[in-house]
Amino acid sequence: MTTDDASGSCGPGCTCGAPARDQFLTLGATVSASAATHSGGQHPIEQVAIPAGTFLMGDSSGDRNPGDGETPLHEVTLPAFSIDATTVTNDAFAAFVESTGYLTEAETFGFSAVFHLALAAQPDDVLGQPPGTPWWLGVRGADWAHPGGADSNIDGLGDHPVVHVSWNDAVAYCEWAGRRLPTEAEWEYASRGGLAAKKYPWGDDEVDAGGWRANIFQGSFPRENTLEDGFLTTAPVRTFEPNGYGVWQTVGNVWEWCSDWYDPGFYAASPASSPTGPAAGQQRLLRGGSYLCHISYCNRYRNSARSQNTPDSSMGNAGFRTVALG
Repeated sequence: MTTDDASGSCGPGCTCGAPARDQFLTLGATVSASAATHSGGQHPIEQVAIPAGTFLMGDSSGDRNPGDGETPLHEVTLPAFSIDATTVTNDAFAAFVESTGYLTEAETFGFSAVFHLALAAQPDDVLGQPPGTPWWLGVRGADWAHPGGADSNIDGLGDHPVVHVSWNDAVAYCEWAGRRLPTEAEWEYASRGGLAAKKYPWGDDEVDAGGWRANIFQGSFPRENTLEDGFLTTAPVRTFEPNGYGVWQTVGNVWEWCSDWYDPGFYAASPASSPTGPAAGQQRLLRGGSYLCHISYCNRYRNSARSQNTPDSSMGNAGFRTVALG
């Protein structure tokens, strides 16, 4: 996998997640009020039982990104819980919207962040590009049902992960479904699949060893994706092999919102039992990387990798899965 130095790689602090929503607002987008949701839905995603246990949390491979807060390594003990076998799909989210009439923040703000190669919209719909990340476009009409913009749809993509959902949107779905977002400790424990201190859900073999194991970016980021794994954007949620617990695609494909506030220094003070993150913050955690991760640009398709964004931000490469205790 190679990169083009002229692509604008942003160095060790970069992420393949989109800029925060307020960076697009400066490009001329307007703001409208969000819609309320309702409770009492039926969650259609298969569940995986995760046993109670203690695991070593954080990066042990040396591939950490400076500043992300993947160290120090620390033991964490968790009770048993259930987690979605896959990320929440378009079909599942559509059932929520049909039941409640919920409008996502991408819809109420009127725009969301789209990777430039996935754009399916008229030129007048493009608000512009935030400084430093020209591969991200603010696009009017981009939302969960129109992932590339107004000229796209999700026909035939019912089993793909829902995207363009903010942290707030994901929480609204959880309230409807009677579930919640995972803590990042729960997410990482489930992602490891019972393997101790391994880089990936399947072990330490690289993602392209013996055939692709996850949906990431191949080629020259961000200009050309050679599609060696078969996908420009999202893949169906059961495309690659599940881990030892039976959890599918925790790395690559889409970033996944977690319940915690983000603090790069939190691990040094983390409780040893059932940590829930800092008490307050400005950004929420994202885990797992996405189809835009590239070894030379955003090496975050790993069990321990962390990212963050504001709770109202949405983008074409972020979704979520849910959990419940017991």
